[in-house]
Amino acid sequence: MRIIFYTGKGGVGKTTISAATGIKLAALGYKTIVISLDVAHSLRDSFDNEQKLIAQSNQKQIPIAENLWIQEINVQEAIVEYWDEVYNYLRSLLNRSGLDTLVAEEIAVFPGMEEICALLYINQYVRENAYDVIILDCAPTGESLRFVSIPTTLEWYMNRIFKLERNLAKIAGPVIETVSSVPIPKDAYFKNIQNLFDKLEGIDKILTDPKTTTVRLVTNPEKIVIKETQRAFMYFCLYGLCIDAVIINRIFPEGIDVEFFEVWKKTQQHYIEEADNYFSDVPVWKVNLFDDQIIGEQGLRKLGDILYADIDPAERFADDSPYKFKKINDVYQLTMQLPFLTKEEVDLTKQGDELIVTIGGFKRHIAIPRSLVGRKVSGAKLTGHQLVITFK
Repeated sequence: MRIIFYTGKGGVGKTTISAATGIKLAALGYKTIVISLDVAHSLRDSFDNEQKLIAQSNQKQIPIAENLWIQEINVQEAIVEYWDEVYNYLRSLLNRSGLDTLVAEEIAVFPGMEEICALLYINQYVRENAYDVIILDCAPTGESLRFVSIPTTLEWYMNRIFKLERNLAKIAGPVIETVSSVPIPKDAYFKNIQNLFDKLEGIDKILTDPKTTTVRLVTNPEKIVIKETQRAFMYFCLYGLCIDAVIINRIFPEGIDVEFFEVWKKTQQHYIEEADNYFSDVPVWKVNLFDDQIIGEQGLRKLGDILYADIDPAERFADDSPYKFKKINDVYQLTMQLPFLTKEEVDLTKQGDELIVTIGGFKRHIAIPRSLVGRKVSGAKLTGHQLVITFK
């Protein structure tokens, strides 16, 4: 099975490209599902077939074409399926605080609940081997990063806090309830959390296995968007995911000769060149701006054929993350994969949250985590195909 994330800054065209990729894969014979992870779902709108979608609106996985399904996570349905005891406890707790019932029900859907529900579905499909390819139409970058960090966070909670809370509720709960109106969670609440954790077992390994899961960053040729894509590239590497392509979307084609667009075309060309430099570790695919909006199966099929041409989208185009971060005692290390470099003279410059690495004629801009921005670069060593940079 293959799992492919499509993510990037809001408004760059992630949903359209995810849908077009799904159509291309289905046409190649892969049993494919495209899952929307964004709270503001727009995946259905991309296919522009209201009659078919409304007729099947009661299904979780909606068939679109041969070998192709789509799914938009409905958090209220997922709560009934996965979160019933946890949700009911939170709702009763908020009701006791004096909140209106409807408000309490809305607030009880706490941040991260949708993402965990999505992870549960993904893990279920992997365990059942239900599809050949799972396409994830992700929320904007920040929420996507929270999504991939949830398994680690949940594992930390289960190992460090969960048992303590459960035992405390059993022992002290009856005493506290006699002197306080605050409801104490019953054991069914903790069983619900344990059951969720069991259903998520193994998802962290699936997400960080480059043979199964890769990330494709969608961007536009504009300064702000390219900068965010650069940071996203770094953070996905930090979380251990493999980025195997960058897609630059909505490029003005050469045929546009109207004077009004000349400055725009020069600006785009500048940032396309920067993107080729920033993301030289992975393929950079380029898509021109179409002469109309891309909606409906016909338009999506056209986009998929242009974007991938003779490429099979299910293939992996990188095997490992080009950057890796780790901490040894109080020293942080950034390891970069730099094949074919032989010169040992390395020049490092920090500018804000960027590290500029120059080796001979090779120059690379790398976004670094916030925790390293205030640290000094203490050294760099080129070993084989790896450059190891230390921060103190």
